[in-house]
Amino acid sequence: MTNAILSFILGASAVLHVGDKAPDFTLPDSDGKPVTLSKLLEQGPVVVFFFPKAFTPGCSRQTANFRDKYAEIQKKGAQVVAISADDVETLRKFKLDRKAQYTFLSDSQKKVIPLYSGTMPVVGLANRTNFVIGKDGVVVSVVEGSDAIDPTATVGACPGLR
Repeated sequence: MTNAILSFILGASAVLHVGDKAPDFTLPDSDGKPVTLSKLLEQGPVVVFFFPKAFTPGCSRQTANFRDKYAEIQKKGAQVVAISADDVETLRKFKLDRKAQYTFLSDSQKKVIPLYSGTMPVVGLANRTNFVIGKDGVVVSVVEGSDAIDPTATVGACPGLR
């Protein structure tokens, strides 16, 4: 099945689009400390990627792929933030398991997911979506579905130091 057909069947579609202003948020990281998007944007562009559930095959690949591209993203002056509906403790364990250098945020109350990636019908988990948000808070790239497992297009869209 193509991604378009799967997206239609699952109802998966990002809420934010290129050119939209990204809503600000504050969520706890994998250590329970609050992280605010607007504060991150003061330092440069931010890659925010949503994944459905820790320790599942696609999410494990997606987070590992971002780990492997992390240095390239940093060279562009961008930061990486991963968000799911998993609780803080699960994300702490998942981050360690993935040996990830970037920030994991818990949206267990599902306040941010519906504003960005949207949720999968029935299960209510985040749709797999990667966003690049410019320093001005405007979305410059959106990659959805299984295409979001490979961060190559997302990294290429980072507006930092080229």
